[in-house]
Parts: sequence; structure tokens; C-alpha cells
Amino acid sequence: MIILSENIQLKPVLSADSIALFKLMKEVYPLAYSHFWLDKGDWYVDSQYSTAHILKELSAENAEYYFVIYKDEIVGNFRFVWDEKLLGLSEEKQVKLHRIYLHQKTQGKGIGKEILAWLDEKVQQKGYEIIWLDAMDAQPKAFQFYKNRGYTYHSHTFLPFNLMLEEVRKMSQLYKKL
Repeated sequence: MIILSENIQLKPVLSADSIALFKLMKEVYPLAYSHFWLDKGDWYVDSQYSTAHILKELSAENAEYYFVIYKDEIVGNFRFVWDEKLLGLSEEKQVKLHRIYLHQKTQGKGIGKEILAWLDEKVQQKGYEIIWLDAMDAQPKAFQFYKNRGYTYHSHTFLPFNLMLEEVRKMSQLYKKL
């Protein structure tokens, strides 16, 4: 368990936690993204949080995956990948913030800010220079959250998911130099 503050902890996701993670995301993901999908996001959660997919992600030696705990309740998940490079940036030491999902009921409580501050510190301690991520343009609050934390636009990509509405597929790639 990693203690970020009195109310916020990170608990490593283990292979035995795949079902708990799946159940969490069946609740968390649709609250924020169901309107982006023809099927309310069921395909995304079923594929990205299936036991097989989680076990594959957990087997990556260069990644760290955590449950986010707020006031003793699991409220989200957080994953980042060491040495995953953003094309077009020349800096050698990069980390990709691959995933951060927090339950809607916890937004505005400083949890995301605390997690990103912890990640900044951890990345710097290991001598890395860049953190980057993909942010959905169709989620302006999240997009602004990252910009307020010092992330800058680099490029964009489009999600290839057939069940996702065409108009929300754009992802901006943002980065922060530490």
C-alpha cells in the first residue's frame, strides 16, 4: 500500500484482483463515457477489463497498476508504463500515463491532483524527463485538468473502436517535461 495522504492510497492490482477491477469499471466507466458508445461502453469494459486482458497488462514488467483508494473505498484505477515513447519527442526517458479512472462521486476532491503529483515525484526520482498521455478531446474537463497540471499538446490520434461514436474518437496526446 502506498500512502499519498490521510485519505488517499494506492494499492497494487494483483492477478487475483481481476474480477474486482472488472466490477469496479462496470460501475465507473459508464458514468463518464457511456454516451460515447453505441452499446453504452459495454464492449470497451468487457474487452479492456476482461481477466485475460488484465493479466496481460499485469505481466508487463515495465508497467505499474494500482487501485485508487479514497477514505478506505476503492474508487478507481491508475496505470502507467515506463519507457513507452511518444512519437516525435526526442527525450529518452519517457513514461506514459496509460490509465486513470476515478468514480464520478470522488471528482473535485483532489484525488487526481494528488496521484499526478506522486507520479511526477516518482518519475523524477528515477531520472525520467517526460510524462505523456492520451486525453479525449470530447471530455473537456479532463482535458483542462491535465493542461492545468502543466501538460502541453503534442499531437493527436483517433481511437479505432467501431462501437464508439465517430465524433468522439479524437485523442490529444499531451506531455509534460519535468
